[in-house]
Amino acid sequence: MPTTESPAVPAVPVEAVKAVRRFNRFFTRQAGVLEPYLGGALPLTEVRVLYELAHRDALVATDLARELGLDGGYLSRILKRFETEGWIVRSPSPRDARQSLLTLTEAGHAAFAPLQQKSREEAAALLAPLPPREREQVVEAMGRIERLLDPAAPRAPTRTVVLRDPKPGDMGWVVQQHGELYAREYGWNSEFEALVAEIVAQYLRKFQPEWEKGWIAELDGERVGAIFVVRKSATTAQLRLLLLTPAARGLGLGSRLTDECIAFARAKGYRKMVLWTNSCLTAARAIYAKRGFELEKTEAYEGFGQQLVGETWSLKL
Repeated sequence: MPTTESPAVPAVPVEAVKAVRRFNRFFTRQAGVLEPYLGGALPLTEVRVLYELAHRDALVATDLARELGLDGGYLSRILKRFETEGWIVRSPSPRDARQSLLTLTEAGHAAFAPLQQKSREEAAALLAPLPPREREQVVEAMGRIERLLDPAAPRAPTRTVVLRDPKPGDMGWVVQQHGELYAREYGWNSEFEALVAEIVAQYLRKFQPEWEKGWIAELDGERVGAIFVVRKSATTAQLRLLLLTPAARGLGLGSRLTDECIAFARAKGYRKMVLWTNSCLTAARAIYAKRGFELEKTEAYEGFGQQLVGETWSLKL
């Protein structure tokens, strides 16, 4: 007789399995899961049950067991202990008389509150040593892992990206964003904002539309990025003021803006494109290197309130 077989599960490479296990070991160590959880007497599972009871209304034990993947008997013992401690009360469920609604008491909230605060403090301590951009990357990566591994997780909405010509008001925004972002992420002072303002003013006053161009990037109708090509000589174009706000990072917009500049310069017959940046701007440098820009010159200097290393890069067109 024919038999019904389950669909074959695709084979997973051994190295991928090792990578997942290695990450699990790393993160359980970083999160302190192998130690007394949050420095308290409760194990991780019981704290997780308390969390659900503190943040959800009208929970019944069967729903809680299913959502947390817990054995019913094990959860029953946990709830019985919580009742003994005076942390929960039960009331009849209006949907099913055989079920009881679980409600956290004031004593239960009082027991959970310091655990929640300790959890927040430990998460903050984990991220605190990282610069702002690296924190964003960690959070983005965690969200991506969650979405990929959990079919029920909400999917990121489709984003609308537009690259358009600058219009009145955009250049002031470019100056403002450079000043704010570089102060926040790198500690640069107002000298840098003044430099950007000078570059922008020169671009506006001496703009040559047949040889120069700028782009403003919009994400869902909001300005999130910019880049410009200016004429340095008859044969050389200069890339200037690549900018992305945190909301636009990780979407490939920096690469797309840079590609627009290169394509424009080639179409205009430039033979070379140059740019000046700083060694600390690792994301931008990676974009340039991937497109064939080569580092020509480095120079240490003191500027914008920091000790920096300036870099000159060039690309043959």
